[in-house]
Amino acid sequence: MGIRIGMAAALIVATAGAVWAQQSQILFSHKSWQVEVWALTDGSFACEAKVSAPGDSFSIWTYPTGDVQVEFYSSAWQFGEGQSAELQMQIDGRVPWTQSGATLSQNSVLFYLPDDAAGIDFIVEVARGNRLYLRDADGNDVKDYSLAGSRASIDALIECGTAIGR
Repeated sequence: MGIRIGMAAALIVATAGAVWAQQSQILFSHKSWQVEVWALTDGSFACEAKVSAPGDSFSIWTYPTGDVQVEFYSSAWQFGEGQSAELQMQIDGRVPWTQSGATLSQNSVLFYLPDDAAGIDFIVEVARGNRLYLRDADGNDVKDYSLAGSRASIDALIECGTAIGR
């Protein structure tokens, strides 16, 4: 699987050039997850692994720089610009993760994972988990997301990220 996804992402990156204007190509689908490579308007590329339900999604984005960004999206949210929040994420019954300074922008909550063991641990928990619970700073439930199929999708995301980072 990995070789095909990496080759597909590399081929898309090599041939896309300026033709795409923030368009995507699905590289992998498994259960409720999709992995896409995106050609962005600035000429760069990004990979996204996303699990979604009508109006809601949880995504992990990778960029050629090695940055990894987490996005929670809901059509029900209406944030302004320049706002931030503290939130909690819990995967199954494990110890909750706390994120300070998450950016609130329109319909999304966004933050970058640290480039250290904690960031890797979060991705490993997602890959091994069954359900992710998003909570506010006080621990009140906001949304929850199925992680069924996340292991294969995270593997595909890593392959895509490797391909766009070349």
